[in-house]
Amino acid sequence: MDLRQLQILQTIAETGSFTACGRQLHVSQSAISRQILLLEEELGEPLFLRVGRRVRMTPAAESLVQLGQRVFQDVRETVGKITDRTGELRGTLRLSGGMTVCLYVFPPLLKHLRRVHPHLEMRLTVATAGRSVEEIRAGRIDAGLLTLPIEESDLVSVPALREELLLMTTPTHPLARRKKVTPQDLAEEPFVMFEPGSGTRRVIDHFFASQNISPIVVMDTENVEIIKAMVKTGLGIGIVPYQAIAREVQARQFFCTRVDGHELFRETGWVYARANRTPRMIGELLKSFDEVRGRLKLARHS
Repeated sequence: MDLRQLQILQTIAETGSFTACGRQLHVSQSAISRQILLLEEELGEPLFLRVGRRVRMTPAAESLVQLGQRVFQDVRETVGKITDRTGELRGTLRLSGGMTVCLYVFPPLLKHLRRVHPHLEMRLTVATAGRSVEEIRAGRIDAGLLTLPIEESDLVSVPALREELLLMTTPTHPLARRKKVTPQDLAEEPFVMFEPGSGTRRVIDHFFASQNISPIVVMDTENVEIIKAMVKTGLGIGIVPYQAIAREVQARQFFCTRVDGHELFRETGWVYARANRTPRMIGELLKSFDEVRGRLKLARHS
């Protein structure tokens, strides 16, 4: 086994086919197939299963992709320390997160990273926590900013944000005229919710269950901007992270409030593959995040 074979495996995992891998690495498909065959003969295990025109990795291939991710990260860091005295990061940082994180947390973070490390390329994927975990394990994502808890022995979870969830309505909604909104005021209201199974939805469902309320859900989606648009049209009301509506609340386009006697929060944290030592790129990411955390509007102050 050599580095070239590990590179081929990673590229097939990223592109989904031998042909696309060959195009990206500028070699023929037959050469790609030959290297995979040699590796399978050496290991005595199949690495790919064909599904139509695409290929699917076996567990053995997934393990090698993860190995390749660690090996190439070590190579990049070692070369970087030797050749770059400025300490600037180079290469590609691949991040993932939910829609709210991608819209409201990543922009200031990536702007700061770009200023500190101008030669660093960045790729961003919008994904559920479950899919992000799969991509991190497969070595296709370096780190995700995901709703916690995520308790996996092969992953590291670092708590990062505590975001307040608030009830949101249009300014003309009857609830917006009340001095306080109680849990029972919500029992007959139609809701536009985050999708079932998401970390945010679990927090909201737990709140309703604790109050013996079965909310009327007229629509659910993973996209916070769709929730806002549907609330604006009057389809229902919602419960969303404050930072997603802070600007519109200030402009009086939305009304938001806490449910009387209850503060709802979701915990968000960095998740990345466990290794013997934290990769420098991850360390710089966490350092940059600490620099911009104070600019985020995570909770209402009144």
